[in-house]
Amino acid sequence: MINPLNELANLFYPNHCLLCGNPLVRNEQLLCIHCHCSLPRTNYHINKGNQAHDLFTGYAQVNEVTGFLFFEKEGITQKLIHALKYKGQKELAALLGRTAALELKEGGIYASIDTIMPIPLHPKKEKRRGYNQSEWIAKGIASVYGCNIETKRLKRTTDTQSQTLKSVYDRHVNVEKIFKLTDPEHFYGKHILLIDDVITTGATVSSCIDAFISIPDITISIFSLSIARVY
Repeated sequence: MINPLNELANLFYPNHCLLCGNPLVRNEQLLCIHCHCSLPRTNYHINKGNQAHDLFTGYAQVNEVTGFLFFEKEGITQKLIHALKYKGQKELAALLGRTAALELKEGGIYASIDTIMPIPLHPKKEKRRGYNQSEWIAKGIASVYGCNIETKRLKRTTDTQSQTLKSVYDRHVNVEKIFKLTDPEHFYGKHILLIDDVITTGATVSSCIDAFISIPDITISIFSLSIARVY
């Protein structure tokens, strides 16, 4: 039932689209329909041999990999990522995760996953931020796939420096052996889906995969909300 008071409040104090700033109409959440449709989708899920998958070809355990949106400096996706990481817009992370999952599930990707695992932040960073943006992306994905989210058994042991200005080599060195997995037998024979917000070189996700590669019969798939475009 429509609440007349809410309708009146939205008339005088409308919510606005996070990207274009236009007032949102009924049933629009955080983004207007125009901006939602204009998101720079990669459509990588249509092609298993995509550029995201190519970043992890050295791992036999890796199955399906996709990045949902192209990330470019000063572009739409960077604005969204900045909002969900630094402006407290965790609900945006969940909304985008759910949006992606609806499209990916329709395309048949990640059909056999057992567990969803967001890439963890270091506890100090998560405390400063107040939440892990990848966990909120995972919540949106889990709402579609119906899988549990695992946040206890994988830990980030080092509070690393920002990767932004580092070279490809330095990015890998910066995140080498920074993840620790507890209770590895829990994942025997499982298919896990790792969730990240941005993939540039794949260094952080690769380091995360290294914590799992000794587990028997494990399958790893990867989802990133955004990925740097490779030219």
